[in-house]
Amino acid sequence: MASIHKQANRPYWYCAFYQPYGTRALKSTKKTKRSDAMAICVEWERAAKIGREGRLSENQARQVVADIFMRANATTLPTSTTKEFLATWLSRKSLELAESSFVEYKRIAAQFLKYLGKKAERPIDTINAADIIGWRADLSERVAGGTVNKGLKILRGAWRQAQKEQLLRENVFPAVDFVKETKSHRRAFTIGELHNILNVCDVEWRGMVLFGLYTGQRLGDLAGLTWDNIDAVSGELRIITGKTDRPMALPLAQPLAAYIATLPAGDQPGTPLFPGISCTMKASGSGTLSRQFYDILATAGLAKAKSHKVAKDKGKGRDTRRTTGGLSFHCLRHTATSLLKNAGVSDAVAMEIIGHDTEAISRVYTHIEKGALRKAMNAMPDITA
Repeated sequence: MASIHKQANRPYWYCAFYQPYGTRALKSTKKTKRSDAMAICVEWERAAKIGREGRLSENQARQVVADIFMRANATTLPTSTTKEFLATWLSRKSLELAESSFVEYKRIAAQFLKYLGKKAERPIDTINAADIIGWRADLSERVAGGTVNKGLKILRGAWRQAQKEQLLRENVFPAVDFVKETKSHRRAFTIGELHNILNVCDVEWRGMVLFGLYTGQRLGDLAGLTWDNIDAVSGELRIITGKTDRPMALPLAQPLAAYIATLPAGDQPGTPLFPGISCTMKASGSGTLSRQFYDILATAGLAKAKSHKVAKDKGKGRDTRRTTGGLSFHCLRHTATSLLKNAGVSDAVAMEIIGHDTEAISRVYTHIEKGALRKAMNAMPDITA
């Protein structure tokens, strides 16, 4: 039978009880009030008795801890399932993140919950390093190392928040190492390759390629363009970049302006320039758009097409990771830089157009006239001719 005792010159009551393996233990309850100490001691003895009988399951152990917490603090122990916590965490993140970033967070959370299956319905502190390592391995079969590590970083932040909310004692994500990242050597497209790409693009992707080439902006920023971003009076594209939060006003090169003139103008300024692509971006993120552009490269003969049948034969399914030989939508950014420099445009002007943040300090003291930017844009070759 469990009993409590107090030692001389010690503020806390001690609990004496038999442990599961039969030895007598004397543990401090960390309580100065006799009734509180006795309640905790009784729960310890109950757990030990169940353990001696070989019946102490994980759920029973958690219930014992919850009962002790409630008796000691006159409140219930904070708890949440993994699925419930991630839903709440995402709702907060939707107010804190740019839309493109939030889509990525939501996608990563959904992938993790799908991998966990029924375990996602259990308390969040049941997730262990083995679960994370398994998910990491599963994801590595389908996406590049950088994307895997990005997912680990996102969920590590989520678990850090859960730890702050006392839903778990330890954040297990830092115990799982990042995977090796293979650096891809991106290069610029040739003029011939650009012609091949445009020949197989639909109307929206043709516009994305032209915007990527003649503005040098990133896939996520261009996917979210609306008519509000086009200043028809000054002939400029006005955006705030998602990665650097930098406002930019770029003159529209003639081939790009000619393409925009062929589009049916939206009834509202906030109407997307590329409705289909914008919808995909909001629903699935830039990763899906990158895969769509890969398919365009494959159709244009610039990447190796992988059939669904081959992927299934290897047991990896439709989402098997694909390689492009260094070519991606981001290469349009490199291409823009190369074409500007080949046209004799200065590094300072090219940097201002592309939006590189190197030498950001010198930009404070240097103002590039719009005339110089427009002249540089018009110096680029017309790949639509």
